Amino acid sequence: MKKFNIRKVLDGLTAGSSSSSSQQQQQQQQQQQQPGSRENEVQETLQSEHFQLCKTVRHGFPYQPSALAFDPVQKILAVGTQTGALRLFGRPGVECYCQHDSGAAVIQLQFLINEGALVSALADDTLHLWNLRQKRPAILHSLKFSRERITFCHLPFQSKWLYVGTERGNIHIVNVESFTLSGYVIMWNKAIELSSKSHPGPVVHISDNPMDEGKLLIGFESGTVALWDLKSKKADYRYTHDEAIHSVAWHHEGKQFICSHSDGTLTIWNVKSPTKPVQTITPHGKQLKDGKKPEPCKPILKVEFKTTRSGEPFIILSGGLSYDTVGRRPCLTVMHGKSTAVLEMDYSIVDFLTLCETPYPNDFQEPYAVVVLLEKDLVLIDLAQNGYPIFENPYPLSIHESPVTCCEYFADCPVDVIPALYSVGARQKRQGYSKKEWPISGGNWGLGTQSYPEIIITGHADGSIKFWDASAITLQVLYKLKTSKVFEKSRNKDDRLNTDIVDEDPYAIQIISWCPESRMLCIAGVSAHVIIYRFSKQEVTTEVIPMLEIRLLYEINDVDSPELEQVPPLPTPVGGSNPQPIPPQSHPSTSSSSSDGLRDNVPCLKVKSSPFKQSPGYQAELVIQLVWVGGEPPQQITSLAVNSSYGIVVFGNCNGIAMVDYLQKAVLLNLGTIELYGSNDPYRREPRSPRKSRQPSGAGLCDINEGTIVPEDRCKSPTSDIKDNSFSRSRSSSVTSIDKESREAISALHFCETYTRKTDSSPSPCLWVGTTLGTVLVIALNIPPGGEQRLLQPVIVSPSGTILRLKGAILRMAFLDNTGCLVPPAYEPWREYNVSEEKDEKDKLKKRRPVSVSPSSSQEISENQYAVICSEKQAKVISLPTQNCAYKQNITETSFVLRGDIVALSNSICLACFCANGHIMTFSLPSLRPLLDVYYLPLTNMRIARTFCFTNNGQALYLVSPTEIQRLTYSQETCENLQEMLGELFTPVETPEAPNRGFFKGLFGGGAQSLDREELFGESASGKASRSLAQHIPGPGGIEGVKGAASGVVGELARARLALDERGQKLGDLEERTAAMLSSADSFSKHAHEMMLKYKDKKWYQF
Repeated sequence: MKKFNIRKVLDGLTAGSSSSSSQQQQQQQQQQQQPGSRENEVQETLQSEHFQLCKTVRHGFPYQPSALAFDPVQKILAVGTQTGALRLFGRPGVECYCQHDSGAAVIQLQFLINEGALVSALADDTLHLWNLRQKRPAILHSLKFSRERITFCHLPFQSKWLYVGTERGNIHIVNVESFTLSGYVIMWNKAIELSSKSHPGPVVHISDNPMDEGKLLIGFESGTVALWDLKSKKADYRYTHDEAIHSVAWHHEGKQFICSHSDGTLTIWNVKSPTKPVQTITPHGKQLKDGKKPEPCKPILKVEFKTTRSGEPFIILSGGLSYDTVGRRPCLTVMHGKSTAVLEMDYSIVDFLTLCETPYPNDFQEPYAVVVLLEKDLVLIDLAQNGYPIFENPYPLSIHESPVTCCEYFADCPVDVIPALYSVGARQKRQGYSKKEWPISGGNWGLGTQSYPEIIITGHADGSIKFWDASAITLQVLYKLKTSKVFEKSRNKDDRLNTDIVDEDPYAIQIISWCPESRMLCIAGVSAHVIIYRFSKQEVTTEVIPMLEIRLLYEINDVDSPELEQVPPLPTPVGGSNPQPIPPQSHPSTSSSSSDGLRDNVPCLKVKSSPFKQSPGYQAELVIQLVWVGGEPPQQITSLAVNSSYGIVVFGNCNGIAMVDYLQKAVLLNLGTIELYGSNDPYRREPRSPRKSRQPSGAGLCDINEGTIVPEDRCKSPTSDIKDNSFSRSRSSSVTSIDKESREAISALHFCETYTRKTDSSPSPCLWVGTTLGTVLVIALNIPPGGEQRLLQPVIVSPSGTILRLKGAILRMAFLDNTGCLVPPAYEPWREYNVSEEKDEKDKLKKRRPVSVSPSSSQEISENQYAVICSEKQAKVISLPTQNCAYKQNITETSFVLRGDIVALSNSICLACFCANGHIMTFSLPSLRPLLDVYYLPLTNMRIARTFCFTNNGQALYLVSPTEIQRLTYSQETCENLQEMLGELFTPVETPEAPNRGFFKGLFGGGAQSLDREELFGESASGKASRSLAQHIPGPGGIEGVKGAASGVVGELARARLALDERGQKLGDLEERTAAMLSSADSFSKHAHEMMLKYKDKKWYQF
């Protein structure tokens, strides 16, 4: 994984040359000349050297897997993918991701067993040797074949000679140490000689006889198999079958082998009887009574033949089902003695491997498990238990169980949140797993120096939400919430009454708003629905879920504004411009149609009306749904915020904004965006056709991102066509469209306690609203006192008249105090609300709100707080309450910011931005000095745009593929500590002893025959290979390997130093231990005496 050098950016460099920026510079100079100016007093500690960008870890299931390998001694699993990725798995928590630069598909992987190395064969006919003895594996050597295509590789255990089969039917031999070709070649025509008139096809199998390394079994696709004698350079036997071969496997005694064929049959052959197979089996064929051949079945893609000391051998195969099993799921078949178990899989099988007790092919294999690599899952089957149960998978491979539609990342959460989520999530575990330990147990964990809790929340297409513990670069699922449970399932299409905005996935999550301190969770879904959840450890039965329906309509019918939009009168009264609270709708909602048959006042989903149990965890508090208005579906929600201290949730879309008091279950505000401006509307709104802007049905989650359903060509931002791997988007003022300016979406919402107007002398609760046209509006909130009064008195909401302007859609807002520290939104700490005893204490519980330091009389009141506002184009820091622009930074001229977050790092804070042109940038606060600007990755798809997020302590993540999360860091400190935090893949393990040949076998022969391959394949015996056949390429891992070794030495020195420090400490403990040892020595001598008496009279061979 690459580390990036940071272009150090000149501090204070501003990127704007427009007239507004020059005005701002003048303004800045004026401010700096003021003696009482506060800007200079904020001590900024972050510098460029605090930042460095590097990838940390990749979690999730390897996307589009294509190959599988296992080291039975190291107990490490390797998975290769179609995009050239390599994922290595050890014990739970030990994972590694590597990438072949070419991006070609991995067709085969072979471990150098217990050597800490792996050979990969790629579809571009290259072989690579990976060094796994370093924390970040690297390629030591590569070999590129130029005249032949690689189809199959085989590396015998404890051999350095790799057999490489090709499409032409030839076999080349590679020295794995030097990665050079031997002059020894097995040509296809020599191998088959006159046994076949035509070309036998590509090599599909190579393996040596388990009992004689000098005999090589070669399987050709057409059905021919040859047993090649390496010493005499000729074939001993040839076995021909009229069905194509897919795979071959040996019996460990080397007297029989089994082939799987394209007609669903298995043939078992005796080595010395090449004329016909001893047995032909069709595992899934219907046996016909009159002795006819069974009907052909689908091909058996792979077969493995594993023996046990104490019973029948196992024959394990994939494929081979009969053709009439239409709709049957892919199966793995386990044949053991007379029993045949057919194990159904959820996805198609890519490959499987049987895990055995021994790495030696000439010993009883004793299989104990099967690893099955599926298209979208990894399954381990326990062969030792009846019914073949699966092992519970400890890796975080279920990220994509339903496609991820959004995600949020929280570093430095309250310490009690992860245990709370874990305890409710533990009850969701499935039963029926194998009782045994997970068998892939290699490697060692890294030293986790980061101790703060991290949580990732993923929202999914099926409406589920998953909470993950992401602390110390690991990932583990904590808890899963199904938001669809609050809705009635529509049994058939007619039930839906065409109310869905989307054809499929009507529950898909678009936005997640979570407050870690209060544990309040709020989600917005694709069907224009919002659900508010509280966290509880108690199970409750909910009689009726409280529900509100809101008509959020964009409409102007104000007589005083002739140039504004004229909407044809609708047959139903419009509530869009009415800011009065709307009484909650009756439950269940009554659907109605207007007189002309248009859908009206109907929500897209139907909330459950019968009582239902809510398990411990997140429990629905309130469901809010936007309804159809005059045949127009409700527009999807573009922003969402919840505040536990105020008891308010607010959300907006391209029609307007709605605010709801979730404690009183009342609508506080329901306004079209234009009405937020009041008389201050700076835009000339043009008329539009009333149905023009209806979103196409199923705009779906491919188009979701905060602020994407927006006016003018901003609609294109995350969905526009990608040219040259980056987004280009016209921003010229000459662009006009019928819908221009009229659809101003709400793109950012932020609750805070600050100054709402210039004249304010103290902060008060308010909501800051950002729109896609770059406007920030402030709404003042008057919250009743806590306790009973909060539930009885109404919350009073009033637009303050404050308007601020930026270029580009507003993405994020935050507030700093006059020392430059972040002022977090108010919150109420979590408490269990389902316990009745606490009711009396409700009044005592005071809401926690941040307190602004009131300025002393000697200081000017004007510089009490800073508002930080980040848009798609620029960032501004505004002094409050004066509302002067203190600092401004034009982030990008040619691109636009996709994600901006105000985050904590190294006891300070900064603004972190990810641009559509692939740049990651950070800026100091409040002065917006550029600190980091690194080209990281171009925005090549919507998934990255939808899921990229920054969080505290220099952490960030995005969905790199539909199944994987890529985490990265922009913190120099984390980059430096990363090496320590990563796990070790290779651990020194002794290779098990070779099987005992036995007294008689040694005397009369018949044991395993060894072979001096060096004598056969070395340069002195076989000469040099043709230079034009393959090209050797030294890998970067050669240097890396040396570095790894060097860092090992450095590590040893560091350890020695540590050991010295510890020694002083240990000497202190020594006296206490000496006393303990004396007493234990005393008891030991007693035991020893007893043992001696017990065994005194036994002879040595009786022990």
